[in-house]
Amino acid sequence: MPATGNDNGPGRGSDEAGLAASASAWIRIAGAMGAIGVGTGAFGAHALKKTLEERGSAAMWQTATVYQLVHAAAVLSLAVSASSSVSRGVPGKGRRHLFAAKLMGIGSLLFSGSIYFLALGIGPKPVLGPATPIGGLCMIGGWAVVGTS
Repeated sequence: MPATGNDNGPGRGSDEAGLAASASAWIRIAGAMGAIGVGTGAFGAHALKKTLEERGSAAMWQTATVYQLVHAAAVLSLAVSASSSVSRGVPGKGRRHLFAAKLMGIGSLLFSGSIYFLALGIGPKPVLGPATPIGGLCMIGGWAVVGTS
């Protein structure tokens, strides 16, 4: 098989197709993260404003929303980069970027999701409490992967 100049190795066309499909899925996930982030921000500023202020958790809600939106944009950027890396023949970089996107997506779900529930006083604190720093560590890990890619 002729050399292709990528780090994919021979006979890995299906691996590239899988990477492209995964990148496409993460683009959709980033879109959902962004849409939900805008929705939670609006919901917190309007429908839940009184409840959050009474509980003293409006700032928590805002923090969760900001982190979710920032990481939605980061996940989108990484997924687009991963998709582009396949067409440029450097799928190794795409795999690293998708790994970072996965860490950030999972981290955002744990971090922001747990804060939303904690801000409303819903759910078991022994479960939600640890989810917040675990999610934060996942997001930090995602950024570390980006920094070393």
